[in-house]
This record gives sequence, C-alpha cells and structure tokens, in this order.
Amino acid sequence: MDEDFRKAALDYHRLPRPGKLSVEPTKRLATQRDLALAYSPGVAAACEEITANPDAALDYTNRGNLVAVITNGTAVLGLGAIGALAGKPVMEGKAVLFKKFAGIDVFDIEVDAADPDRFCDVVAALEPTFGAINLEDIKAPECFEIEARLRARMRIPVFHDDQHGTAITVAAAVRNGLLLQGKRLEDVSLVTSGAGAAALASVELLVAMGLKRERVTLTDIHGVVRADRPNMLPNMAAFARETSARTLPEVLPGTDVFLGLSAPHVLAPEWLALFAEKPLILALANPEPEIDPEIVRRLRPDAIVATGRSDYPNQVNNVLCFPFLFRGALDVGATAIDRTMELAAVEAIAGLARKEASEVVVAAYGGAAPVFGPDYILPKPFDPRLILEVAPAVARAAMAAGLARRPIQDFDAYRRDLERFVFRSGQLMRPVFEAARKRPCRVVYAEGEDVRVLRAAQTVRDEGIAEPILLGRRDVIAKRIEELGLRLKGGDGVEVLDPASDTGVFSPLLNDYQHLVGRRGTPPQAAARRLFTRNGVAAAMLLRAGKVDAALVGGSGDWWQQVKDVLPIIPRREGVSRIYALSGLILPGGSLFICDTHMNLDPSAEQIAEMTLLAANAVQSFGVTPKAALLSHSSFGASNSDTARKMRTALALIRARAPELELDGEMQADAALVQSIRDRMVPDSRLSGTANLLIMPTLDAANIAFNLLKAAADGLPVGPMLLGMAKPIHVLVPSVTARGIVNLTALAAMQEPSGEALRLMP
Repeated sequence: MDEDFRKAALDYHRLPRPGKLSVEPTKRLATQRDLALAYSPGVAAACEEITANPDAALDYTNRGNLVAVITNGTAVLGLGAIGALAGKPVMEGKAVLFKKFAGIDVFDIEVDAADPDRFCDVVAALEPTFGAINLEDIKAPECFEIEARLRARMRIPVFHDDQHGTAITVAAAVRNGLLLQGKRLEDVSLVTSGAGAAALASVELLVAMGLKRERVTLTDIHGVVRADRPNMLPNMAAFARETSARTLPEVLPGTDVFLGLSAPHVLAPEWLALFAEKPLILALANPEPEIDPEIVRRLRPDAIVATGRSDYPNQVNNVLCFPFLFRGALDVGATAIDRTMELAAVEAIAGLARKEASEVVVAAYGGAAPVFGPDYILPKPFDPRLILEVAPAVARAAMAAGLARRPIQDFDAYRRDLERFVFRSGQLMRPVFEAARKRPCRVVYAEGEDVRVLRAAQTVRDEGIAEPILLGRRDVIAKRIEELGLRLKGGDGVEVLDPASDTGVFSPLLNDYQHLVGRRGTPPQAAARRLFTRNGVAAAMLLRAGKVDAALVGGSGDWWQQVKDVLPIIPRREGVSRIYALSGLILPGGSLFICDTHMNLDPSAEQIAEMTLLAANAVQSFGVTPKAALLSHSSFGASNSDTARKMRTALALIRARAPELELDGEMQADAALVQSIRDRMVPDSRLSGTANLLIMPTLDAANIAFNLLKAAADGLPVGPMLLGMAKPIHVLVPSVTARGIVNLTALAAMQEPSGEALRLMP
C-alpha cells in the first residue's frame, strides 16, 4: 500500500474513537425499575430459567446471536505469525462484517497461545458464552487439529473460515464457471497451486460435489504432492499422486480447472497454452494473483478467470459465505456445521449469481448491470439478497441433518423476517404486500423505460404484488430488459404500451381528455400532443378509463408538473376538499409518518382535520395503529398565534368526527415523541407513548422536518402517498429507488378503486 492509503487506514482505525466495534445495550436502562429488572433482583428469574433448561439461554440472553471470532495470531492475513495482539484489528474487521451483513453480534477474542492444547482448552471453556465459534488466522497444520478437537468437544458450531469459507466460495465459482464452459464437475481435471488449509478444504468440498479424487493434482512450494512425499497429514496424503512429475508445468497439460491459493505470479504466461479448451482459472493469491487476468484474457480468451481482488471481475471472497452461513446455523440453534450445510451454501451462492442483479449490485458495479456470464460467476459481496438465499438453505440443511435444536416451522415467515437485513422497509411494508397479493391488480408505470421501474416491475411480478404495464418505446424497453438481465420477456413478460404508436388503445381516450382540459387553457391539438407524448397523462387516462386499476407516474423531471398533469384527469374523491401528501420515514427507532409534505402551503384548520383523518386511515394500511400529534411551536394553549389556534381548532374538529382516534395537540415535536415531556405539560393527554403520525401546520414545516430527519437520522423514505384521489395514483419523486417503486406499487395495488386505503385493522 502507498503511504497515503496507509495513513488513511490508520486514521480509519483511530478516529473518531479507537477500534471498529462498540457494545450497545438492547434494553432501556432509564429508571430504578429498569435497573431492578436488568440486574438485581430481576436477573435471578432469567438465571433460574436457564438452570432448569440450558437451552433457555437462547431466549433470555444474546447467546443465540453471539459469535466468537478467535485467533492465536499465527497466520494473520498475509502478515504471518504476528501474534494475537497484532491480529486484533483483523478480528475486529471480521466482527464488523458479521454485523453489517447478517446482524450477528461478535466478540473478537485474541488468545496468546500458540500451543494447540492450551488454545483448545481456552476456546472450549468459552462455550457457555457463544452460539458459535469462528476460528481465524491459525496456521497449518495446527488449524486442522484445532478445529477437529474443538468440534469434538463443543456442542456449538466451530468453523474455520480460512478453510471452509474459502472452500464454499471457490466451489460456487467452480459450479458456475463450469456451467458456462459447458463442462461437468465429474469430468474435469483440477490442479492446485498451494496445498494449505484453504486449498485442501476446497478440493475436499469439490470432491463431495462430484469431482473425481483421482483427477486432482496438488502442488505447493515443494512441487507436486506425490505419494512418496514423507510426513504428510492425512488430508494431504489423500490427494497424493503416483506420478513422476515434480513441477507445476509438468501437470498442467489438459487441465480444466486451475486453483491458485499460493503466491503471486507463479503461473507463467507461457504455460496457459497447456490448459484444456475453455479452462477455469482461479488465481486467488492476495494481493497479487498467480497470474494477471489481463494476461489470461489476451492469451486464452476462452478462459474464465476469477481472483480474490475486488478490482477484477469474479471476486472469490469469503464474505459471500460466512455471515449468512452462521445466520442460518444460529437461527436453528445448530450444534455443528456439517458438510450438507456447506453444500447448501454453495448451491445458494451459485444460484444467486444466475438471477438478475439487484439495484444495490448495480450500484456496486458503478451503474452497469452485471449479467450471469464469464465476468459474473459469483454475486457481489454487497448483494443484499445473499442472506435471503444462503441462510434459509443452511437452516434447512441443518434441520435435515438433525443438527437443529430450534427447527424453523414456517420458512416463509423466516424469509420475511430476514428481509429486515435487506430492505429496511420490509417490516413496515409487510402487511401492505400481503394485502396487495390478495387483490389482483393491473398497475401502469408511466416511465416504463426507466431502469428503476424495470427492476421494480420484475420484483412486483416475482412477489405477486401486481401485474405491471409499462409505457414507453418497445425497442428501448426490450433492449434495457436484456441489458439488465431481467426476465420480463417471453412467458414472464409484461404488457408494453407505447402512447405514440398504439393508437388503438389511446386514440379512444383523446376526446375525453380534450374535454377535461379544454377549459383549462389547453386547445385540442395541444391536448392530443400531451396524450401521445406525456406518458404521465397517458397513464392517468388509462386509469380513468378503467383499463388499469392503479397508476404510478413521474420519477424524473418536475414532480409538481407531473401532479398538475394528473389532477385534471383523476379528481378528488367525493367528499374530500383537497389532495394531500403523506410521507413515511423508517428510522432506527421505528417509523414516522408526516403530513402534508408536498401539496398544501398553509392548510386551514378544516383541511388539517381532513388530512389527519385521511392520513390516519393510510397509516392503518401498514398494520400500524395511528397515534397522531398536531404539531406547532406551541404546546397545549401556550400561544395564541395563528398557527397554534389553527391546530387547536383542528383538534376539536377531528375529535368530533373521529373520537376513537388516538390524538392530541397542539404540541411541540419533542412532546409528541417523548411521553414524559408530554406528561409534565398536561395530565390528561389522550396520546400514549410515541406519536407515529405527525401533522404539520404548514408545508414548510412538514417538508423541512421530513428532509431533516431523513438526512440526520438516516431515515428511509416511503412515498409520498397522495391522499384523497378518486382512484389509486401516486407521483414518484426523482430520488425514488427501485424498492421505493415496489413499495408504492403495493400501496396503490391494495387501495380501494375509490382511492381510499384499505383498513387492515378494526
């Protein structure tokens, strides 16, 4: 590394506080009662339960979600035997990956014990603390003995990631690489460069998958691993060959798969001609591979190349495996990680690469959509779907092997629970998705050429939320579907309509549209141009005519112009005086809804009352009981300003119309969110706990609060949702993501034909 990068790395580890980890409490500790529950005397109850049933520790402590990352520092990364203390930054880094990718808590433990007996005694004694053990950076051959002994002594999973994590990822790469090359694992020959822990674990796993043992040749720094080599460990001796060959180039002729886990540049360019046709070359030495991929591409364009580096395609990275493998094992209370669980992880990782890439993966690739092929045989480490594929596969395998102490009864529910690691909106949107799936619905997307819309449409079809209809040019949409690797074609296709050319669909709508806008300053010719060139207008007219059940327009350009295009076509619902915008925010501490964030500059008291009732009904659609607070600079009559009086008047109007709604105001924002502050101001508030629906006195207040919370508190937006429309239609903001479009699709799909949200709660 250069000096600038080294300094940046040191600053990263040192600032703003040393290290990469901290310990955070999961329970409140604010009162004397909290203290009594958390420690003495309340803690005794949990201790007694665990004494009676040791497995109850998984219910009353964090053991079921706690992994130990343990090393003795004898083989740290590429640094060698630098000792346990110097290895601590690496163990902290591994802990961060567990937490980031799978929500698993970790204590990193650095054991000053090079002697295997002492090291095993220390680790085995820690079993009551942890749900699983991840061994890390322990040198061979001791690592084999240590893992075997600890697995025999402990009733929790013990996993040496340097061996098995590498093996699982290598096996997934081989599975997909051979598929693309048109070869079967049972028929290929494999040569390694390196015969250490990772290489041996990899070939053993590949043999379990069907690779013929006699077609494996190991080489290392001493040359070919031959049967006459003295003092070999049993796992190496199992692959020793009866051969006169002594060097790597002697065993390369006709090789289908090269597995490099050794040292930089040991594979000479001139040896590439020795390989079989369409070889698979895994050059995994770090930081420099056994051969540069550019050389392979130039000399053997028929080859597929993988490395361990992120700056080349096909990175073989353990992080594709271990967080999700442990997630599945912990979630069923597995007593071990066996071969069947490893094989399940292999197939799940390999299978994910063959699916179309997610929006997050596209971002990781700088905006280019990877498609399964020679430069994309493995998922990206940041692909959020890994946990959804690998963890359930591992959990199922553990149950089938009889290793699960807490079997999962409902895998659909388990998968939905895992979605909290993928989409922060998952918990909030779950009841909305369920309601949408029960209501067959045709949803039209005005911006059908937008890649976000196309990705969303694929998800909408896959999850059974709605039947998408795309507006746009057919050739452009078809090309982008192909580039994105989506399946929106053939039997899984969606309907595509082009307002400019599908006159049979849109011409019958023209007369109605001309009448709608004729007295709004739009002459007939201009109306025709709008219908056939503005897809938002075309989508709204399809909805008005009953050709579709819901519509999403916008997503680019001027949001307010899109709204103005829609309002003459889809009017207000009967009995509603205005249209309002409700926006949701998913925050670390829960969800908040804010109204009106986009539509009305200075609503009257009557309009405040109306928007509150509409918003409360919409909040119920999320399966959430609305707790509304009317916000102001004033609390409970402290001011007689116009806005304070407006909110007090609105409160009286709402209580008269909906006395069952949990609501109070006017109040300052902190009183809405903190009951103790509210209780100090008034003794009889009808609002309990924390408000989840904040009604603002002006658009400025609502929009500023929404964007401040979104930026400062890392809030994930949902919406805006238009309230009071006669039919289900929403206008996408330019910053919307593909997942945001999926969320709004579900909201639109579950709305009544009148545009009113379904009430999911009594």
